[in-house]
Amino acid sequence: MNTSITNDMLTALNILVLEKIDAGLFKIIGNLPDWLNQFSCKILASGMNISIPQEEFSFLNNFLIDAEKFWMNNNTKKLSSGLWTEIDADGQEYQFKAYAICVNNRKFLLIEALEDSDQEQQSVLQKAREYQLIYQQLLKDNQKKDVLIHCLIHDIAVELSAINCCFALLEFENLTPKGKEYLETGIKQCLKQEMLIKDILDAFSTEAALTENSHIYIEEAPNILSSIQEVIEFSKLNFALNNIQLQLATNIDMTTDWTVMADKSRLDRVISNLVENAYRYSKPDSIVTIDLQLDGQYILFTIDDCGLGVLPEMEKNLFQKFSQGKGKSGRAGLGLYFCRITLECWGGMIGYLPRLEGGSRFWFRLPRLASVMS
Repeated sequence: MNTSITNDMLTALNILVLEKIDAGLFKIIGNLPDWLNQFSCKILASGMNISIPQEEFSFLNNFLIDAEKFWMNNNTKKLSSGLWTEIDADGQEYQFKAYAICVNNRKFLLIEALEDSDQEQQSVLQKAREYQLIYQQLLKDNQKKDVLIHCLIHDIAVELSAINCCFALLEFENLTPKGKEYLETGIKQCLKQEMLIKDILDAFSTEAALTENSHIYIEEAPNILSSIQEVIEFSKLNFALNNIQLQLATNIDMTTDWTVMADKSRLDRVISNLVENAYRYSKPDSIVTIDLQLDGQYILFTIDDCGLGVLPEMEKNLFQKFSQGKGKSGRAGLGLYFCRITLECWGGMIGYLPRLEGGSRFWFRLPRLASVMS
């Protein structure tokens, strides 16, 4: 490739080539890029010797100090200045990069004016770095919040444990019927506080876990039908005590592969939260039914109860933090929020529908493992 073609290519690439002749003195090599006239105070031409172009590009002051050391070592690599911005006499903004290189013992300074696409790329990279810093700060803030929450909960739990011990000792005392009634009320309130602590820890620990890591191991993906059966087995005694029947829908195909993209322990907690929610709002002598259906690339879970349903004005905030049903005090309103952030992390979604015959239907969808693998 001859020198003329090389010069034309460098000009087309908006690159000014300067060869170092002596300390503070450079020679213009090849053709001049158009942008140079926007910054030079005098007429320049190819082959001219010029002083270090600090007046036109004051940014080069610091870079040329590093470049001198680079040239002295006759380094075979290149030294980059990084990106900087200059504004011409018309107020137009240009972005530049400078490079120091050595070729056959000759020392060159290259100044490149970046095209719009390059500027956009650099801008995107800069934004990415900024977002990375914001993300790292968010992780630190979450860690501080997590430590604070756990410290507060720990202190509350210690005091609550002491109260429970006192109540346990009072059960051995010769109490009046009224005293026994007060004792039973106190024990129930302690139980509510323990459940409140569990809800808070579940929600905040899940927030932290989802921020830091949401990876799912495919080989450990759970069968949602098995998880439902385990939750039903664990919960049926509580339901029976209140004359509520907890059952699976009879139309579920037991031979279907019901494996979903999820983490088993957290999926079990999601199902348990929805089952417990149905229990709390169901009437005695009613039925709670859990159903599974294939829904394209997803599996659809539904749980129907015969309770009072959800007030229309509460539906939009149902899955937000600290939202709870009317008249159900003593809970943090974090159960459904935990379900939402957990399911969304796995590419799923959750919702609520009122039932025409009365009661509520809560549903969620999760990706099928079979669809992901295919």
